[in-house]
Amino acid sequence: MTGSPDLDDTGRLPVYDTGVLPVSRPPVIELVDVTKVYRTGTLEVEALRGVSAVIDESEYVAIMGPSGSGKSTLMHILGCLDVPTTGSYRLAGEDVSSMTEAELAEIRNRRIGFVFQQFNLLPSLNASRNVELPLAYAGVERAERHERAQIALARVGLEDRVDHRPGELSGGQQQRVAVARALVTDPDLILADEPTGNLDSVSANEMLALFGELHASGRTVVLITHEPEVAGAAQRTVRIRDGNIQEEPARAGSAR
Repeated sequence: MTGSPDLDDTGRLPVYDTGVLPVSRPPVIELVDVTKVYRTGTLEVEALRGVSAVIDESEYVAIMGPSGSGKSTLMHILGCLDVPTTGSYRLAGEDVSSMTEAELAEIRNRRIGFVFQQFNLLPSLNASRNVELPLAYAGVERAERHERAQIALARVGLEDRVDHRPGELSGGQQQRVAVARALVTDPDLILADEPTGNLDSVSANEMLALFGELHASGRTVVLITHEPEVAGAAQRTVRIRDGNIQEEPARAGSAR
């Protein structure tokens, strides 16, 4: 019979060097010298001018800028709704810079959960069916879709509203359904574009509290906003103006 392992002088089991290093996960977002140029005839508009940024797993980051700053263009690239003109973008370690539209659509559905200012819910479907939609696009079987939608709705506090249609819900509740829909695929990134823009102050505060809870549970959340009080709810703020990142505080855990 094998005896118990010997304890060290502190009374703990000894720690041995196995020679195996812990696996390091890539950043969720890694932009390197990203530009975006829109062309109309002979007219060129440079919306992004060499943007570089890193957002790690489990961070909560606000991207803030005035109208015309380039933040909407940046959001479209982060959300794989568009690709850079030059530079590279890696999403969870996967280079999406030059993917086709079909490949981008697959990445969006698998890796990104979107929350928009407009709730974008289908009025004819109840909350559960709205949440199931990304899973339906991914070919998940109906029973599993239904179960995962119920879990996601419970996560946002709407377990008693699963059969209600959008017209039977308040604005804050509709946005919670949208958040549940973003969560249901278990994405690498929650990307929220002005998610409090159509909410009253009470519902807006509740929504920011929910994003805080998601961040605390380990989710990576990126919030696009022009409102300082909304950006203030995030872990850090990246500011963009005239297509350039002006300020990016040190990442959590990095040297200061």
